[in-house]
Amino acid sequence: MTPILERLIQLLREELQQYGEMLALLDQQQEYIITRAADEVLQTVAAIQAQSRAIELARARRDECRNELIQNLSQPEDIEFAQLLPLLPASYRPLVDALVKENNELLSRVRHVARQNHLLLSRTVSLMQRFMSALMPALNPTVYNGAGAVLSPVLPARSMYEAVG
Repeated sequence: MTPILERLIQLLREELQQYGEMLALLDQQQEYIITRAADEVLQTVAAIQAQSRAIELARARRDECRNELIQNLSQPEDIEFAQLLPLLPASYRPLVDALVKENNELLSRVRHVARQNHLLLSRTVSLMQRFMSALMPALNPTVYNGAGAVLSPVLPARSMYEAVG
């Protein structure tokens, strides 16, 4: 069981590193959004997508190893880390527990910052749509609310240059 635990610890550390890198990217993106650096925001989108794939891969590898450990301990597949911890050798429990907690905390922070960025970007798009509608009333883009429903189109204001018919 020791080699499996050693690998699980390594994979938990790798997952933690991936979440840390994502958090750094999201923080950088937030700074770019706030300073209105549009080109840099677009670059961070690609980097965040690549980092999301790296996180998925790290989680899949960690889950694979966890499942192997669960089988080795003859436990049900749906057992949680908290229930698994007492079954581990005492010398490994503090480290595994700390890594699992750190991963959960960092994942929570990643989700929080990602939501903040989403709200900031949504607000920016909304302001840009209003600006474009005021500037070019003929362009009336479809706008969706937070639930994904189409909002009623706002009738564009007439330009002072349009002929009244």
